[in-house]
Amino acid sequence: MITAHCSLDLLGSVAALCVCDLSPAQCDVNCCCDPDCSSVDFSVFSACSVPVVTGDSQFCSQKAVMYSLNFTANPPQRVFKLVEQISPSIFCIHITNYKPALSFINPEVPDENNFDTLMKTSDGFTLNAESDISFTTKLDIPTTAKYKYGVPLQTSDSFLRFPSSLTSSLCTDNNPAAFLVNQAVRCTRKINLEQCEEIEALSMAFYSSPEILRAPDSRTKVPITVQSVLIQSLNKTLTRREDTDVLQPALVNAGHFHLCMNVVLEVKYSLTYTDRGEVTKADLSFLLGTVSSVVVPLQQKFEIHFLQENTKPVPLSGNPGYVVGLPLAAGFQPHKIGALPCRLVAQKVKNLLWGQGFPDYVAPFGNSQAQDVLDWVPIHFITQSFNRKHSVLQDSCQLPGALVIEVKWTKYGSLLNPQAKIVNVTANLISSSFPEVSSGNERTILISTAVTFVDVSAPAEAGFRAPPAINARLPFNFFFPFV
Repeated sequence: MITAHCSLDLLGSVAALCVCDLSPAQCDVNCCCDPDCSSVDFSVFSACSVPVVTGDSQFCSQKAVMYSLNFTANPPQRVFKLVEQISPSIFCIHITNYKPALSFINPEVPDENNFDTLMKTSDGFTLNAESDISFTTKLDIPTTAKYKYGVPLQTSDSFLRFPSSLTSSLCTDNNPAAFLVNQAVRCTRKINLEQCEEIEALSMAFYSSPEILRAPDSRTKVPITVQSVLIQSLNKTLTRREDTDVLQPALVNAGHFHLCMNVVLEVKYSLTYTDRGEVTKADLSFLLGTVSSVVVPLQQKFEIHFLQENTKPVPLSGNPGYVVGLPLAAGFQPHKIGALPCRLVAQKVKNLLWGQGFPDYVAPFGNSQAQDVLDWVPIHFITQSFNRKHSVLQDSCQLPGALVIEVKWTKYGSLLNPQAKIVNVTANLISSSFPEVSSGNERTILISTAVTFVDVSAPAEAGFRAPPAINARLPFNFFFPFV
């Protein structure tokens, strides 16, 4: 650390910096680094408004000037110290061989003397129709922006609104629909039935009129197409409209009470996207109904699903646990077919029992993804012969007669909301020996298939923490004078 009481010129460029020197050729109040201030001015200062002045913070080592006032001197004097500061960042400049690169170069202002010189050094410019055309063409170049997971879907005026319940059960219309986030929500809307024709959230146009941008900040717009419109009557019967015209809510007087027709009850979005993060298609389905004063407040349901282009949606059998009555999710790996194990008739019976494309794996949960192969449960194949203990006839053939599939499942998760999980699947093909039939004769063979579900859940046991151990010692004379 260096302490000096000398002129500012001796300290170089760092001491020449003064951010509080705002008035030229005039002393600024409490500005200790102002070279226009004298000892008379220091006598009315209260403190230094800028006590430390540093250089460029990008350097690993830099100079800094610290200012203070010595009020004990008569008259008061300015005291400054030149110190060396070390940057704590590991990304700093140690040595620079081109100091002008650390700051912006002041552009040269054109005037009548240097205009010709600047024109020669620049590329010049042209003003014609071709330049306008090329400029317009550049604006139409597609951007590389794309939608990412969770990013709100943009529309021509704002974003695609997906009503949902946030802090309460009431519908909030300003909730944005997020890219690749499938949602299904129900919310309640308080309405005045006599003003139903004026409420936008009850009209089809509120959901079908926006145009989604193909990509963020894109000029290409994807219109929302209405695919189907279902009408629900007061007695809950459904009727599908042949056309998809946009209907408006209509208030009807029915005796002593009012009815509002063509009210939106359910909205289902189906958006198609590409692997480049662009929306290419937007479909919409409505469920309209008639609302009376009896069902106010109104409950609405909103769904949005995303489907990748050139793919087919895979129906789920639960989320995550299996739901009773839904099919088991299964799949198979392509493999080569070996030699025929028995005669042609045996192969045909076996193909009939196995079906076309019998799976090799079963999904543990109803919403398991196909790419998570290691999580899937392999199917164990067993082949049994019904007549193993008896001698096999010389002119006989082993024909499959039954296929028994056993699915073992367990309850997984918490006691409050257990989920069904598949843990083991066994496919048992049972064969029997049948004597061969001479040419011209026929034989009827009965075949059967059976599927059994076995609950292998372990009994639920509530877990408790171990009781605390009391480690207390009494004073040696606690029971005095009795012991």
